[in-house]
Amino acid sequence: MNSVRLMYRRIQCASQAKCRGVVQRRQYAEKCDSVIKGVVVGVYAKEGDRQPKMTSSGEKFDDRVQGKISDLIRETGIKGQLGKGRVFMNVDAEFRAVAVVGVGQEGAGFNDLEMIDEGMENVRVAAGVGARALQLQGCTDVFVDSMEYPEQAAEGSSLAVWRYHTNKRLPTRIHIPKLELYDSPDSDAWLRGLFKAESQNLARRLSDTPANQMTPSIFAQSAVDSLCPCGVSVEVRGMDWIESKSLNSFLMVAKGSCEPPIILEIAYCGTAPKDKPILLLGKGLTFNSGGLCLRPKDCLSMYRGCMAGAAACVGVIRAAAALSLPINITALLPLCENMSSGMAAKPGDVVTLLNGKSLGFVDVSKAGVVAMADPLLYAQAAYKPCMVVDVATVGYGVCPALGGSAAGFFSNSNFLYKQFEKAGALTGDRIWRLPLWRYFKELIMPNETFDISNRGRGPASSCIAAAVLHELVPCLDWAHLDIRNVGMLTRYNPLPYLLKDCMTGRPTRTIVQFLFQIACPDRK
Repeated sequence: MNSVRLMYRRIQCASQAKCRGVVQRRQYAEKCDSVIKGVVVGVYAKEGDRQPKMTSSGEKFDDRVQGKISDLIRETGIKGQLGKGRVFMNVDAEFRAVAVVGVGQEGAGFNDLEMIDEGMENVRVAAGVGARALQLQGCTDVFVDSMEYPEQAAEGSSLAVWRYHTNKRLPTRIHIPKLELYDSPDSDAWLRGLFKAESQNLARRLSDTPANQMTPSIFAQSAVDSLCPCGVSVEVRGMDWIESKSLNSFLMVAKGSCEPPIILEIAYCGTAPKDKPILLLGKGLTFNSGGLCLRPKDCLSMYRGCMAGAAACVGVIRAAAALSLPINITALLPLCENMSSGMAAKPGDVVTLLNGKSLGFVDVSKAGVVAMADPLLYAQAAYKPCMVVDVATVGYGVCPALGGSAAGFFSNSNFLYKQFEKAGALTGDRIWRLPLWRYFKELIMPNETFDISNRGRGPASSCIAAAVLHELVPCLDWAHLDIRNVGMLTRYNPLPYLLKDCMTGRPTRTIVQFLFQIACPDRK
């Protein structure tokens, strides 16, 4: 314990290295001995009697190769269907492989029924499918057609080619190619897309790492390594500090593990220091066994992803710093394990919170709201934020309700809901508002021997968890993102530019877009 405290006694960096450079360098994998170039070009879907039409950059490439691409499109029957296409080899002297991918309908825009900007999302899908196809063909440098949306093309391609393969032998790893924008002057938008995708890839890496390689201490060091070069302040708090602040609900969860608990305090200052910050709270259970209420063994390994909320917060602040958002952000990340041992909390244990209310730990497998309770109360008193956004995997209810389509969203503010709804529509990573009615508060209290129950009564687990957290935010604008269904493994119909049966890093880009809208309300 002393060694941990000494290691993290003071971690507050203002490195001379630019965060933009760090992000850009880490976007690409190790160098290869030879350079193999490939290019992704888009083709719009056939409409009526009109044949499939290439994008403007695609037409330029077609002219470059004397119309070979348009001939191949006709011969192979490519119709421009979204995400469908082919890879052609040895068409051009410079580019060994050319991926022609359908972008769907030309001029697609916002779809009210789907609550998504289809034009942007179609480009993410097409760029992602094409870049991944060229990656599997062994290309080391992939040039991507902007398809009129360079930022979204960068997001889709960067997310699609990323892999977590740290534990694989070097010869068996899939090389992550270098990504470049093809035939577009809007390099700033392309870089913005890379920064946002890199932030989500960071969250994916943190979430997908095995629990023995991503303990609270290792997570803290990873956050320091990722954020300090960006000039972000990171303070790592050990057991003595946690006890001094009486964060007893958090300690009740942490005491079952031999891994020391840690609280991360992260501060990004993008405007005047006197301006109130937005508070992010990310649940950081680096492994959630369920404690004495042990989870089924068949799915136990996936609960390494119970720190997906904390991982997303790290990625969000990384992106905010890279994009130089003019806003102050403070994040509090409680990191621990929920394990079963002789020291573990027992079902029915009760803890008194910082606000004086007693919380019954009725079901110790539902440790998320308990671990977040006192840290949430402490953060409001210590930082005096203008609003609170917490991100956590707390309720299974969002899984059958929403599947992998959207994160569950709870809020006491219609303004925050509208902003998040808009952000999700633009990023393709949607949110869906679920009820925060008094009905659910009546399910968590009153109880005969304590004030609040962490389990409540009835099957609406996500709504009940949100009701518990709402009790701890009495007056501020507050939003709760339940990402149990989207931040962990996606088994059914994953987004085409993400990977099946891998952690997703969602909804990192949606939170980044939300912060941008708050910081720059006059900009589109």
